[in-house]
Amino acid sequence: MNLNAEFITSLAQVDAAGWDQLTGGDYPFLRHSFLLGLETTGCTTAENGWQPCHLVLRDAERPVAVLPLYLKSHSYGEYVFDWSWSQAWEQNGLSYYPRLVSAIPFTPATGPRLCRLPELDEATAWDATVQAIETFARRQELSSWHLLFPEPEVSNRLLQRGLPQRQAVQFHWFNQGFTDFDDFLATFNSRKRKSLKRERRRVVEQGLELETLVGQQISAEAWDQFHRFYQFTYAKRSGHGGYLTREFFTEVAAAMGDQVIMVLARHQGEAVAGALYFRSSDTLFGRYWGCLREYDCLHFEACYYRGIEYCIQQGIARFDPGAQGEHKIQRGFRPVETFSNHWISDPRLAAAVGDFTERERPHTAAYLEQASSLLPFK
Repeated sequence: MNLNAEFITSLAQVDAAGWDQLTGGDYPFLRHSFLLGLETTGCTTAENGWQPCHLVLRDAERPVAVLPLYLKSHSYGEYVFDWSWSQAWEQNGLSYYPRLVSAIPFTPATGPRLCRLPELDEATAWDATVQAIETFARRQELSSWHLLFPEPEVSNRLLQRGLPQRQAVQFHWFNQGFTDFDDFLATFNSRKRKSLKRERRRVVEQGLELETLVGQQISAEAWDQFHRFYQFTYAKRSGHGGYLTREFFTEVAAAMGDQVIMVLARHQGEAVAGALYFRSSDTLFGRYWGCLREYDCLHFEACYYRGIEYCIQQGIARFDPGAQGEHKIQRGFRPVETFSNHWISDPRLAAAVGDFTERERPHTAAYLEQASSLLPFK
C-alpha cells in the first residue's frame, strides 16, 4: 500500500459508513455518530479546548486506517494527569499547550484506538501513524502526542518503539459465569457480604424505586431529566455544569440504540437520580451519574449493583465503571492496569518523561498488589 496521512478538523469530512467499517461499531465510543455528535452538540470544539484533528490513513483515496485525535489547549477531561509535566515545560521556558491527544473525550475507557482494514498490517499502520504524527507535530510546533487508554498490546508495541508508557490503576468487575447477584455475593466473605446486602436494603428502606431502561425504552423526558441530574451534580462537585451538553444526551446518546442503558431512580414517583451506561458485546461501561438529592447508598446501587446485575443477565464479561474509586474494591471490583504512551518533541523533556515513567512504574505495581489484597472475596 502507498499510505498517505490526512488530518481532518471534523468527522463530517469522513464518510460515516467508511469510518464505522474501520472501527467496527462494537466499541461505542468510536462510532462515527458518537464522535461527530460530540462536535455538533458543542462538546468538542476549538473554543472549549478539544479541537478535532483526527488522522486518516489513505491508500490512494481509500481510507484504510483511522485514529481519534484532538488538538488540546488544556488537560481537562482526559483522566491521565500530567499537570507536573506542564509545569516542567514552563520552567524550561517552553509551552506544553497545545498538544495532540488520542483519546475518547471525557471517557477513560480502554479500547481500540488505531482502527484499520485487515489487509493493512498492524505494524505498518503504526509505523505510518507515528511518523505522520511526529511530522505534523513538529511542523505545527506542538509539544507532544499522548495516546490514552489503548489496549495493553498496543501500548507495549509503542513502548518498544520508544514511546514511554505510563501505567495507572482502575477497578473493574469480571463475570465468572454468575447465575444471579446472589451467586456473585456467595464469593464474598461473610462480613463483606452482609455489608453489601445492608447497602442494597437501605435503598429500599428510603422508598426508592429503580428501573433499568435500554435503548428505546428511555423516553425523551428521561433524557431531559438525566441531563438535569448530570448538570446539578457536576455543579455541586466541580463548580461547572459538566462537559456534556443537553443535546448530547437528548440527540446523540438517545440515538445509540441498545448500546445505551439508563438506571433511573424515583422517590414517591419523582425521578431523582440516574446512572448512564454504554455497552459493547463484552463490556459494560459505567459513564455518568447525577442526582437531585442525596440518598444513602443510592450511588452504589445505581452505578455499581444494577450494572453488575445487567452484566449477569446479559452474559457480559466485564464491567468498567470508570476512573478512580478505591471504594469499588470492597464491592467486588478488581484492580487492573491501564496504559498511556507519550511522544515528546523536545529531547531533554522526552528523556525526563521517560525517566519519570520508569520511576513511577514500581509504585503503580505496589499499589496494584496492595489493592488486590483488600478484595472482599473468601
